[in-house]
Amino acid sequence: MILCALSFGGVMERCGFLEVLLEAILKHVKSVTGMVVSVIIACFATNLLVGDQYTAIVLPGRMFKPAFDKMGLHPRMLSRTLEDSGTLTSVLIPWNTCGAYHTSLFGIPTLEFAPFAFFNYINPIVAIVLTAMGKFIFWRMDTDDDIITE
Repeated sequence: MILCALSFGGVMERCGFLEVLLEAILKHVKSVTGMVVSVIIACFATNLLVGDQYTAIVLPGRMFKPAFDKMGLHPRMLSRTLEDSGTLTSVLIPWNTCGAYHTSLFGIPTLEFAPFAFFNYINPIVAIVLTAMGKFIFWRMDTDDDIITE
């Protein structure tokens, strides 16, 4: 399942589908908060549709990297946002490889333990709120690989 999902992601990138999706999304994005919200939604949607955590990280990551660069954001902002959403929400989806693994490992259906997985669904919300407050935004500097934070 993982190999099929990653193959699907490769085909989408190679055929240029990701660029078309990114253009449609970025028409409405004007701020760093909008960018973070877009990445979180894209990761969650990829988790829902593709059913693989790794694809939900790699696809949006490759898709949004040029937009983060253009906005002047440090790559760690994208990395952190992908982790906040792609990794943490995968266990909450029953047909996702991560959700299916946890169900088979512990013998508890995903929808039974999901209400108690506070960290998994609260963390993306905290990421959006902190970004909207202007906290922990990392900007890229042109001179070297150091960062500027707000």
